[in-house]
Amino acid sequence: MKDKKAKPTQQEINTTLWQACDTFRGVVDPAEYKNYILVFLFLKYLSDVWIDHYETLRQRYGDNEQLIERKMARERFVLPPHSRFDYIAARKNEPNIGEVINKALEAVEEANRLKLEGVFRNIDFNSESNLGQTKDRNRRLKNLIDDFSDPKLDFRPSVIGTEDIIGNAYMYLIERFASDAGKKGGEFYTPKEVSTLLAKLLDPKPGQRICDPAIGSGSLVITVAEEAKSRDIAVYGQESNGSTWALCKMNMFLHKLDGARIEWGDTLNNPLLLDETGSLMKFDIVVANPPFSLDKWGQENAREDPHNRFHRGIPPKSKGDYAFISHMVETALPGTGKVGVIVPHGVLFRGAA
Repeated sequence: MKDKKAKPTQQEINTTLWQACDTFRGVVDPAEYKNYILVFLFLKYLSDVWIDHYETLRQRYGDNEQLIERKMARERFVLPPHSRFDYIAARKNEPNIGEVINKALEAVEEANRLKLEGVFRNIDFNSESNLGQTKDRNRRLKNLIDDFSDPKLDFRPSVIGTEDIIGNAYMYLIERFASDAGKKGGEFYTPKEVSTLLAKLLDPKPGQRICDPAIGSGSLVITVAEEAKSRDIAVYGQESNGSTWALCKMNMFLHKLDGARIEWGDTLNNPLLLDETGSLMKFDIVVANPPFSLDKWGQENAREDPHNRFHRGIPPKSKGDYAFISHMVETALPGTGKVGVIVPHGVLFRGAA
């Protein structure tokens, strides 16, 4: 009888993933290479889960490929053959490996349009400006493929179990990238300790709707949603940065929040979470870590806001955090809704505050 493969620990997975970043360090800006690492982690996860489920069905139904294909078509996602990690790994020495990866990602989007459309639109594994000229680019991509071929990064459920190891690993990487980015890291990540405290204060319940209008990579709203200890929770959000929106979509998927509605756009100037009448949706909980002291947030148009979000007063031109707070109050359910917002203490002491 074959020995069962040893299950890697969360720390082993996290460490191995962080070491994979060495492929890009010193030659690619961290703000860019975080996207390549996180997208590759996502693709490897999809591939390993798909293969594991296929092998399980193969053991159950033998060579009945038609039945197996029908069963696989009902999975959470569909993975075309040319999008699997093993297909890409087998072609790691090809001169057009960047193009091979790009086509694999395009096929994933096309096969899962309802859940993943647009997620890879801002990533280019064939980019000379980001990854270097052909010879250097191909070497870096080969190293990246080898990094993710490490046995410790075997994400098959039969190996790692049902724990949220991959979601945790994704959040770990986002936290490390945010730490390296310094102040700019706050644009896409909220420290876990802060998120956990806010989640406990807001005390979400099953069946509630939670929204983050400045969702970033989704770390804050995921922590709040998990506090409900239930899958019966609806998550909404909006993010203005396209690359960060994509990270958030993948983060939601990895945490099995497939139904989360995450819009891409400027919340203050173009709120997209609207109901069937075109009015702002209302939520049980509205939570956010909005940009601090955002300048040029759209004050010039605030008085004519079609949703009348600033009827209490127009925030100063350079104080967009006040504008976010106004938006959050207006999108909380009247009487019962809760608002949790992270702002700098200066908000309380500014002139005319």
